[in-house]
Amino acid sequence: MNSIFESEPININLLDAELIYYPHFFDKKEADIIFEQLIEDIPWQQDDIRVFGKNYPQPRLTALFGNEGKSYSYSNIKMQPNAWSPLLEKIKTQIEQVTKVNFNVVLLNYYRSGKDSNGWHADNEKELGTNPVIASLSFGTERTFQLKHNLDKNKKINIALEHGSLLVMQGTTQHFWKHQIPKTSKPIGSRINLTFRFFILM
Repeated sequence: MNSIFESEPININLLDAELIYYPHFFDKKEADIIFEQLIEDIPWQQDDIRVFGKNYPQPRLTALFGNEGKSYSYSNIKMQPNAWSPLLEKIKTQIEQVTKVNFNVVLLNYYRSGKDSNGWHADNEKELGTNPVIASLSFGTERTFQLKHNLDKNKKINIALEHGSLLVMQGTTQHFWKHQIPKTSKPIGSRINLTFRFFILM
């Protein structure tokens, strides 16, 4: 498995944020293989999410892998990690070579169609500490990744996350910006997103 390291990273210039985008971290052939393996091998689950006092099925499937004891909690959901698979360990190692950060957890999201989504949020859970580095890999159908500034509502940006791409969010990004994957009415295929993180708490 070889990432396309010769692909020049793109520094995305945003106020109060540090974003680096690698459009072709994996080439298409390799990304296709990984995508199919993730669909088949990952123990996908659909949890209920609580919104305004009511429970709804989360509009995507998820899975958590990581070091033992690194559970993840958000929106009244607590996930226990599966042990690292050989594929995810290889991917993690390659991302760590580029980011110079060690990760101990990966959250996977499976967007089955344009009806699946992820609403506005920041990756600012206390387990992530101050100024976390989030490495986000995308496989499958291209989806629009939207960001908006918490204080200046006029500052918004859309990024098309390509098949095999890597987006690294670091610095004060999670303090000043929220992000989402919105629904779309277009008839599109599925997408899998892997977000590698480092949890500082058990």
